[in-house]
Amino acid sequence: MAGSRLERFGTVFTRVRDLIRSGVIKPKEKPLWYDVYKTFPPKRAPLHVKPVTSPFAKKQGIVPEIFYSEDKIRTGFYEQYGRGLRALDLSKSNFVSTCQRFVDKYRELKSHGMLDNSSLFEETAKALLKEGIILRRRGAPPNKSESRDPVLDLKLIDMLAEQQSAGTDTTKTTEDKNS
Repeated sequence: MAGSRLERFGTVFTRVRDLIRSGVIKPKEKPLWYDVYKTFPPKRAPLHVKPVTSPFAKKQGIVPEIFYSEDKIRTGFYEQYGRGLRALDLSKSNFVSTCQRFVDKYRELKSHGMLDNSSLFEETAKALLKEGIILRRRGAPPNKSESRDPVLDLKLIDMLAEQQSAGTDTTKTTEDKNS
């Protein structure tokens, strides 16, 4: 009790009263205000009530939604082209995603001011295609000309042929053993 000075566990009056009862404070040494307080107690007990605040509680203020102009461009990009085929390479600090390149090119073309907003989206895709970035529309089938690596196709064909020939060899040897 001596270490806590806040009135968390009772009031100052109840503490002094209990100290007098236990004999720690002699009746001659009681404070001057004690008899006055005992005669005229307050209408409400002055208790310390700590306000309930939780770090997870919602704040009363309404946080406005924050939208940047490029958010609309990104939304249009992801609706039209999806996430794309390439994964984001976060190990490189200078990596720029396809979507960010699209936003940058869109802003660059918009700054020229020659195109309206409806054709600007298509012109941005065409400009990126000229730079070598291929955008595939969402739900569109992959182009036949855009196949995987031709060396990979050859390796897959060779592996399949080897597996088929190995499968026929093992069936022949098991048939020979059974006969």
